[in-house]
Parts: sequence; C-alpha cells; structure tokens
Amino acid sequence: MEALIHMYLVMRTINTSDDFTAYVVVCFKGFGDRVLHWTNEFTLGGYDSGMSPLNHCSPPFGMRPCPIGNSSTEPYIAGHNLLLALSAVVRLYRRKYKSTKHGFVGLNLFAFWSLPYTNKTADVIAAQRANVFYLGWFVNPLVFGDYPDIMKKNAGSRLPKFTRRESKQVKGAIDFIALNYYMTVRVKDSSNSLENDIRDFTADSTFEFILKNGGTLPGQYPVTEPGLQGVLEYFKQACGNPPMYIHENGSFLFLIPLIHTQASPNAQSNGSNVKGYFTWSFSDCFELFNEYESAFGLYYVDLNDNELTRYPKGSARWYSNFLKGKGYKNSDKLLHSSQ
Repeated sequence: MEALIHMYLVMRTINTSDDFTAYVVVCFKGFGDRVLHWTNEFTLGGYDSGMSPLNHCSPPFGMRPCPIGNSSTEPYIAGHNLLLALSAVVRLYRRKYKSTKHGFVGLNLFAFWSLPYTNKTADVIAAQRANVFYLGWFVNPLVFGDYPDIMKKNAGSRLPKFTRRESKQVKGAIDFIALNYYMTVRVKDSSNSLENDIRDFTADSTFEFILKNGGTLPGQYPVTEPGLQGVLEYFKQACGNPPMYIHENGSFLFLIPLIHTQASPNAQSNGSNVKGYFTWSFSDCFELFNEYESAFGLYYVDLNDNELTRYPKGSARWYSNFLKGKGYKNSDKLLHSSQ
C-alpha cells in the first residue's frame, strides 16, 4: 500500500516544517502498519505561476490574477523549507519507526525530459540546464547536500542557503524518488532573461519551452520521444542511481502507454534502479486541471450513460498483457483496437 502526502502548505517558515513533522507522526502511528511507502509532493505552480494550490503569484508573472504571493522569492523559500521538512521526517522515521514499520520515505517529483529545440549549441546547453533546474533543484540537495551551481549563480540571494547543519541533515535523507512523468519538451535558450530587473524561477532558468502542436497540457500533443528513459538515465548518471518509482504516467493518446511503459524495462536493462510503475489512471475521471475534458484512464467512462459504464481501451488490454509477463509482442495491435 502507498500513501501520498500532498505538500500544499505555505512553507515559508520553519514553524510550518515543525507542524508538518507533527502531522506525519500521526500518519506514521495510525497507518504505519499498513503503509510502507510514503511520498511528499510539491508543485512549482503553487508559488510562481499560480496555476495550482495555493495559487500564489505576483505581477508580471502568473497565469492568473493572484490574491497574494511573490513569484521571485516564494518558490525558492517554499522549496527550501520543503526539503528541510522532508529531511526531518526521513530522519525521524529512520530513528523511531523504521525498525518496527519497515517502510520507506521518498520525494514525489513532476518530471519531464528536455531536449534542444534546434542543434544550436545554445539550445543544447539550455536543455541540459532545464533538466538541472527541474530535476536537480530538489534531488541535488538530497544526494549532495546543496543546490546545483547554476541555480545558485542565476537565482543569487533569492535562493536560500543551507547552513552546515542543514546540509548535513538533507544529504542522504531520501529512500526513493517517485516520478510523475507525462511528456518530453523542446527547449530554446533565453539567456537574455537574466537581464530582467525582476525575475522568477522561469527567468532564472533561462530557457523557453516549445510545446508541440501548441499544446499546453501533457495530453494535448503526441509524445514521440523516449523521454522517460532520459529522466531515469539522468538520475542514474547525475544523482547516484537512487531507487525510483514511476508514480504517475499516462495520456489519453492510445500510443503513450506503449512508449512509456517500454521505457522502464529498457532503463532497467541499462542499470537504472527502477522499482515499480504506476499508471494514471485506472479509469477516466475528474482531472485536476481540465475536469472532464481530458481522459487519461485505461478504461473509457461513458459520461452520457447514467450507469457510467466503463469500456477497456486498447491501452488497458496492452497493460494487462504486460503485467501478465507476455512482453511487447502484438502491442500495436492491442493499442489500436477499439476503445
């Protein structure tokens, strides 16, 4: 069994970290005999773009008007306190509960793989920088005890510094990484954004996303590149190959489950420490960002039917075949069959 602890708290003070620790103690005591894997999730959208809870942002940034927030500083402060909270919880679990509960505590990351928009050197370097900013921001401190050098350089004093004690606390304070992976993106260099007087995380990272077919959400355009394998290879090469779970993965495009689920065994054969795979989701449901307008499930739900009848998609049959150990033969036939 698995538990996902959502970190949608305004983590701007150390008191919030203490409160979170008190909260998870209740969880450990109440559910620790049944839950073996605990993850913490955080989203940049809550403090920079304002697109997700707690909907914090500030002009000229943000995808919507926000009642409160500071896009230049809050993402870094919230992320910093999240790392302190997570590391405190991991140390606590190892000290008081590991010997009797036998569980693991990890970090849940929304991950995508960045590739250069062109073969120009600037775009190639921008894609590498994008992977460091989005993947290394949280994992580097947990593996090495500090933020990536490029983040410290570009964000400057707006990125909090770890004290020597804090660095020691966060380093190694993770049992596994859980990945929410949906897409590969193309990246174009925008180094001139460093000239702006006011910057947010996006401006500091100095790259621009180029989404295929004008899409703005993971399911709106086809995924044709094996990006998940790239993400797993990044953690293998740059972060010491920690244990990893594919925690969320899916799309309403029928071919996506084939592309992504093939990536995990391929990555395992290349030495990546992948422990498990989960698909999002079992059936079409009310989605976080676009309600009933998208359908990510393995089973189609007829919303016009009062009984909400479910029908297996081709991806459901493919996934069932995969779980039964029948390999990838006839996968295309299964995926292209009727919904």
